[in-house]
Amino acid sequence: MSEYRYYEFRAIDRPLTVKEMTELRSYSSRARITPTSFTNDYAWGSFKGNADVWMEKYFDAFLYLANWGTHVLKLRLPSKLLNPATARQYFGGESASIHEVADKVILSLVSEDEEGGEWVEGEGQLSSLISVRSELVRGDLRVLYLGWLLRAQTGELDDNDVEPPVPPGLGQPNASLGNLAEFLRINRDLLHVSAVNSQPLRDMTLDHDEVRGWIDKLATKEKDELIADLILHGDQAVAVQLMQRYLAERSTDITMASTNKRTVGEIRRAAEAYTEERKRIEAKQRAQEIAHRNREAAIAREKHLDSLVGREPKLWAEIGGLVATRQPKCYDRAIKILLDLRDLDARAGIGDFRTRLETFCKLHARKSSFIKRLGKAGM
Repeated sequence: MSEYRYYEFRAIDRPLTVKEMTELRSYSSRARITPTSFTNDYAWGSFKGNADVWMEKYFDAFLYLANWGTHVLKLRLPSKLLNPATARQYFGGESASIHEVADKVILSLVSEDEEGGEWVEGEGQLSSLISVRSELVRGDLRVLYLGWLLRAQTGELDDNDVEPPVPPGLGQPNASLGNLAEFLRINRDLLHVSAVNSQPLRDMTLDHDEVRGWIDKLATKEKDELIADLILHGDQAVAVQLMQRYLAERSTDITMASTNKRTVGEIRRAAEAYTEERKRIEAKQRAQEIAHRNREAAIAREKHLDSLVGREPKLWAEIGGLVATRQPKCYDRAIKILLDLRDLDARAGIGDFRTRLETFCKLHARKSSFIKRLGKAGM
């Protein structure tokens, strides 16, 4: 299998300048470069840039995957929108790391598949994950917990390490969060037991009247300063910070689960027990489904055999005609009828099917292909 590596960078908070796009073009003549993205894949050549440097200088999101099993997602956010101290409660290893540069925080998530050899297709993957960044900006820390869980799964954490606060809604993943868990190959049972301590996620939709009522309570001087900043600097971060503040103040019922913290070992053991129970239940369900299908098949078989009662002489004659054609498909039809006759004979307790079949085989002994088919059919 040839090598396949896919790189996709995305600019979100601001578009690339013409100068920046020219700089990026110098690294690749065939990459797809737009004011908001750089995309390229490699089967034989190699990426000549540096993903970490590019994340510092140009981009807010990066996805990399290779067909030997490596998956990487990087997200860059302004540190005033994601407190680095909060991120460090969850990130801090090879699988989930944090890097601070200037006023930015860069989160890196890395999943390695030791077996490798998978066929991967990079196109569209980042689009399916990208909204986790905006959710993180809004204060949804579930992506951070996934990073911590990835560290626990890969063995970076000791059994005695205690889990960080569990964000609400961990058991209610939206599409992007579910896609991220799949991209990182996080064990679904490990995620399930981790979500036990997670409170339900409240509707995060912003209501106009509620927001207006909250703004009315702000001091006039503070509101004037905020409006001036928005007009003069057009800083979208100001609006996001206001939204984060509003959500934090109204969300008295959306709390991080900080009590009953579990150790990594407790979570792992709970996941193992849950996996065992899930497999037991699934095996029982499969057995019940098989038994049901077998009962239905037996009923259908009996009805079919009932329809053949009294037609045995005609069926033997039909078999003779089919075998005489020497055509494979006719042989197969003849075998099917013979099986019906065998089961009819066994059900009626007559016991002459075997004798008749032996006589029939002697008549057609030279038709070796047919005789072989009989053997394979257990006759």
